[in-house]
Amino acid sequence: MLDSSMIYELRKPSEVDPNKTYPAIFVMHGMGSNEQNMLPLVAGLEDKFYIFSVRGPLSQPPGFAYFTIQGYGKPHREAFDHGIQQLTDFIDYAAERYPLDQDRFYLLGFSQGAIVSMTLGLTLGNRIKGIVALSGYIPEFVKDEYRIKPVEELSLFISHGELDNVLPYEWGVESSEFFRGLGAQVTLKAYSEGHIVSLKNQQDFMKWILDNLDQS
Repeated sequence: MLDSSMIYELRKPSEVDPNKTYPAIFVMHGMGSNEQNMLPLVAGLEDKFYIFSVRGPLSQPPGFAYFTIQGYGKPHREAFDHGIQQLTDFIDYAAERYPLDQDRFYLLGFSQGAIVSMTLGLTLGNRIKGIVALSGYIPEFVKDEYRIKPVEELSLFISHGELDNVLPYEWGVESSEFFRGLGAQVTLKAYSEGHIVSLKNQQDFMKWILDNLDQS
C-alpha cells in the first residue's frame, strides 16, 4: 500500500457511486501559497471530478513551494527533481486509494504549479489526459535531460498574461511550441494582464476542461 507524505485537500461529488470511477484533477499552487488558494478556481468541478489540491512540501513563507529557485527561471535542480518525484508518487497514491478513472487524469497549476504540471506532463506522458498550465514555463534542464514520454494523446490549455512581469509571456509561447513539437494538442490563450488568473481566464479553462472531458 502506497503512503503519501504530501498534505492535500480533497473535493469530490456529494454522492459517490460505488460502482463508478471518476476523473481526477490534481491542483498545484504558486510559490508561497497553499492548497486552499487554488480551490476557488475549480469550484463546481467537484460535481464530476475528484479534485486533489496538493500542498508543496517545502516551507516558503507565507505558504509553501514545490521547489526552490536559484535564479530567474532556474529552479534548484535537486529540489526540483525531488518535488517532481513526490508529486509523481502522490498521483500513484491517489490512483491506488480512490476510485479514479486512470484514463482521465488532469493537472492544473498556476505559476510554480504550472511549471510542475507541464513537467509531469512530459514525464508521465499519455498517462495524463489534460493539463491547464497558467503562467508557467518548462525549465531548460527538463527539456534537455529529463526522460520525456510520448504525449501525442495529451491536451493542454496554456495561458499567460501579456503583461506578466514575474514570468515573461514569451515563456508561455515557448512552452506551447515545445509541446506542439512533441505532437500534443495545445490551446494557447493570451490575456492582457499580469501574473494573475483573471475571471475570463478561469471561465475559459473551466470550459476547456469540461469540453475535453466530454470528448473522452
